[in-house]
Amino acid sequence: MPGWSGVKRCGCDLPRRAEGLFADGRVLAWAGEMPFGRGISADGVSHSAGLFVRDGHFWFEHRVRDEHPSDMHSRKLLVMLAVSLGINLLLAVGWFLTAHVPSPRRFFPTEVRPLVTNVLRPIRTNLVFQLPEFSWRDIESTNYSIYIANLRNFGCPEATVRDIIVADVNALFAARRATEIVTPAQQWWRATPDPKVAAQAQDELATLDAERRDLLTKLLGPDWATSGAAIEFAEATATLDGPLLGDLPPETKRAVQDIERQSRERLRALTLAADGKPLSPAETARLRQQTRAALAQVLNPAQLDEYLLRFSSGADQLRASLRGLDLSPDQFRSLFHTTDAIDNELQQLAEATDSAEVARRDQLEKQRTAAFQDVLGKDEFALYALNQDPGFQQARDTAQSLGVTADTVLPLYQINQATAQERQRILNDTSLTPEEQSQQLATVQQQRLDALRKLLGDDAFKKLQGGSP
Repeated sequence: MPGWSGVKRCGCDLPRRAEGLFADGRVLAWAGEMPFGRGISADGVSHSAGLFVRDGHFWFEHRVRDEHPSDMHSRKLLVMLAVSLGINLLLAVGWFLTAHVPSPRRFFPTEVRPLVTNVLRPIRTNLVFQLPEFSWRDIESTNYSIYIANLRNFGCPEATVRDIIVADVNALFAARRATEIVTPAQQWWRATPDPKVAAQAQDELATLDAERRDLLTKLLGPDWATSGAAIEFAEATATLDGPLLGDLPPETKRAVQDIERQSRERLRALTLAADGKPLSPAETARLRQQTRAALAQVLNPAQLDEYLLRFSSGADQLRASLRGLDLSPDQFRSLFHTTDAIDNELQQLAEATDSAEVARRDQLEKQRTAAFQDVLGKDEFALYALNQDPGFQQARDTAQSLGVTADTVLPLYQINQATAQERQRILNDTSLTPEEQSQQLATVQQQRLDALRKLLGDDAFKKLQGGSP
């Protein structure tokens, strides 16, 4: 703490000027005309001096007070803060006065400097140029004229433009053919294709193909068909047509075709492994189930049912057994759903020898017959039973080849059956001589021809005579 470190007094006459000597030998000059005074020596020590009278003498008193350096520093800081506060106050007042006094605007002519282009040093900028992302959508268009123009502007060679457009048009018309034209194959419930439907489908196909060619000629000119691969009408998805299968996406149709191809390859491998022997019904049934399981992965139940009704081997066999019968779609579908599962199990039991398996096979055969009787009724079931007779199948084929109506099949079959039975009776009669047998056989043949002429008519009979009787 600061304090008085020393006091020096002296009694003497008061001169005009006096000097005092401190205890540490330092000299203080003092102006005697002042009754008292203060001062600070060069080393920072505070000094005070004064005169007073005591006991009839003049006394001179000198006191010394040591100043601490931190006190001096504090006083300097206070002075500096006071000065800074005053300056800031002056600046604030000046800003307030200038900010609220609007200054007149000055307009200066803009100097246009010429653009210097012969700069030798490189100029770096922060600009980044990014090309727009290219997409095939920028070229493709539903309007073929715009589509072709985009392809050419993009730089595609004419041969490439032609191939792209021809392939696209072919795919478009293939989809139209699959959904717009009713083919006999779509009438899967008919055992025999309808000739009228077949003829109409051929006409519509020809019209559609002519429309396709006219469009390509209009778009690409008369020489568009110079590429042999490009002029073919897409046939890959021809069978997958109709209300359900015709609307399948292209990738689904390709998946179905891949499954069909794999099934054919497995069948070929099994046939080669059999070394000329026929495949067992059980192996065929397993292959069929494997193919159906794969199809079920890409088709929904309705699509799979349509596919099986049209293309499965079970449906083909059912149609063959129903030839000559006019079934409705519901009748055929009901028969197929009932007999398909039975036929699959019968194939697996075809070579069974175990008594239990044989009994199961007989049971399945009865179930199959009952299903036909329920769906077809009495009269049509009798006709179905005749369809299984090879003689009836021959009479049906003969009637078809002659172009006669279906109601002539049964009489034709009966004539042939009666003739065969009479011939067999004559040949088995041992009482007849050979000449008598020949005479009676000729008579039976003439009776057959007379009956056929009456049944078929002259034109159909002459056609029959031109072929093998």
